[in-house]
Amino acid sequence: MKKNLHLILIGAFVLLIILFQSLYVVMQPEQAIVLQFGDPVRLVQEPGLKFKIPFIQNVVFYDKRLLNLEPPAQEVVLKDKKRLDVDTFSRYRITEPLTFYKTVRTEYQAQNRLQEIVNSSARNVLATVTLLELLSGKRTEIMKRISEAVKQDAAQIGVEVADVRIRRADLPVQVSQAINDRMKTERIREAKGYRADGEKKAQEIKATADKEATITVANAEKEAQQIKGEGDKAATEIWNKATSIDPEFYAFYRTLEAYRNSFNSETSIVIAPEGEFFNYFGKSLK
Repeated sequence: MKKNLHLILIGAFVLLIILFQSLYVVMQPEQAIVLQFGDPVRLVQEPGLKFKIPFIQNVVFYDKRLLNLEPPAQEVVLKDKKRLDVDTFSRYRITEPLTFYKTVRTEYQAQNRLQEIVNSSARNVLATVTLLELLSGKRTEIMKRISEAVKQDAAQIGVEVADVRIRRADLPVQVSQAINDRMKTERIREAKGYRADGEKKAQEIKATADKEATITVANAEKEAQQIKGEGDKAATEIWNKATSIDPEFYAFYRTLEAYRNSFNSETSIVIAPEGEFFNYFGKSLK
């Protein structure tokens, strides 16, 4: 009795293993290829519980959704010999699983192959355009050419490329540094030029101001001398008129002015009192 129970348990266990080996599940975003001794025998694209021959057949699964490819930036030489570090972005899906399996087998190998295709297509197309064309309205046309070249080559491995984009195109670090240094040198040179022009204009303005100041001062002095001369002339005319009216009083006034300018507390004069200078001492004016 116990022996039969053991046989039943062993048989049930074997059946479970066979059943487990016979069933597989295809998820909604997946597609599967059934392989028999390594050769594909059936393509399964509908989701659900599926059957296969146990121990003889096995299943490989591929994603049927859009997948992303982000290869590292590569240096590209343009038609005008300009060098750029180009960073691309692609989206693709596996549309021919059998071709995909026969050519690249795994998604990892497929991404490596697609990376080569994208980089090669980008290099070939960008080698025919200049930097100005890449930065102009022709960029859309250039991206279309790259996408068409990538799609044509990607179809050979069972992949459909939905889109290829250049996310960024920068000058290499060494070139950027050289350009920055050159721009800095040019800005310094321009600054020196502006500074020199400013100093020259400042000197011109200063020289003009000094000239105008000198002319203004000279004109003012000239005008002052003219006014002074006119005043002296008027004073002389007044004195002449005054002396012509009373010459004796004018002589007396001039003598008093001479006394006042000649004498002070420390003045000592030795002169004969009969001289003309003391003419009005000791006599009254008539």
